[in-house]
Amino acid sequence: MEYRKLDKLGIEISLLGFGCMRFPLSEDGSINEVESEKMIDKAIAEGVNYIDTAYPYHNGDSEPFVGKVLSKYDRSTYYLATKLPCWEIKSVADAERIFDQQLERLGQEYVDFYLLHALNRDRFNEMKELGIVEFCEKLKEEGKIRYLGFSFHDDYDAFEEILTYRDWDFCQIQYNYMDTEEQAGDRGYELTEKLGIPVIIMEPIKGGSLAELPEDITAIFKKADPKASVASWALRFVASRKNVKTVLSGMSTYDQVLDNLDTFSAFKALTSEEELVVERVAATIKSRVKNGCTACRYCMPCPAGVDIPKNFAIWNQHAMYGNTGHTKWAYFTNFNEENRADRCISCGKCETVCPQKIAIRDDLSKVVSDMDKIK
Repeated sequence: MEYRKLDKLGIEISLLGFGCMRFPLSEDGSINEVESEKMIDKAIAEGVNYIDTAYPYHNGDSEPFVGKVLSKYDRSTYYLATKLPCWEIKSVADAERIFDQQLERLGQEYVDFYLLHALNRDRFNEMKELGIVEFCEKLKEEGKIRYLGFSFHDDYDAFEEILTYRDWDFCQIQYNYMDTEEQAGDRGYELTEKLGIPVIIMEPIKGGSLAELPEDITAIFKKADPKASVASWALRFVASRKNVKTVLSGMSTYDQVLDNLDTFSAFKALTSEEELVVERVAATIKSRVKNGCTACRYCMPCPAGVDIPKNFAIWNQHAMYGNTGHTKWAYFTNFNEENRADRCISCGKCETVCPQKIAIRDDLSKVVSDMDKIK
């Protein structure tokens, strides 16, 4: 297993981190504990020492399950990360109650890496006003947490504001070869390097989208390295950045564990030629976007109730990644029927205000046609 030193903290962690958000499930929707424990055991046996969970994962069942599995291991052999659910916090008393509950769930006396979960600008401002940052600093002084950081979902400006607010021990960002200009992005990563703040990577495979790509795009990778999995390219892309200290993978099958261990056990950073291969794949995927909707929402609200940006987001994602199963779930299961494209009445109000000059009515009609094909 490849290990990276966090000079700021004086420790080493495995380059592959086990994300505990996507365990395999039993028929009733609960964690398949037998299979999941087998996966964690295999990862730890092969050198993984960074385990990442959070208060809401698996509807609150991840923390107690992870705690139960880790109870058989020497506490000094792993680093445990969990997160404070900031959206649940309305007072310091709330934070104290939830943290105590987390320690109980995990069966731990302390947490190694503690994160303010899913910060954006507004949520961070709220946490500051409530005194939650100071509360977490107190936890650190008391030895109940070892290192304090945050996970992030917003734009670069918000990231810079939060990252420079205090001397964080680490931060966690969404980063992959398709999101270099989204959220913190390349600029955010470069800022962490400049400030010497270690980075934990989440969504390196973009929620699984970069693990299975259309055949012609997969062929680009296979031509460069016939034996490498598509997912391994995405993992190596982020892990090739020197300030990335661990790459979280939310593994949901034993085979995924084996594939990731293969990638990181004899880790090889991307060569300059391989970086060009990844750039070509990213450009090819982006070229398949159906329209240029930026989700500015100037077109909203729609008189007929259509959520125009969400329709286009699902449509574009399907065109880019070709993941029919995910698209069917996103459109027909996780999207209110009254907000779908087929509710469009062709009034044209949206087109008069669209900064991108998109032919919205025509494109909504195409959304209906394309979604009907996979229904």
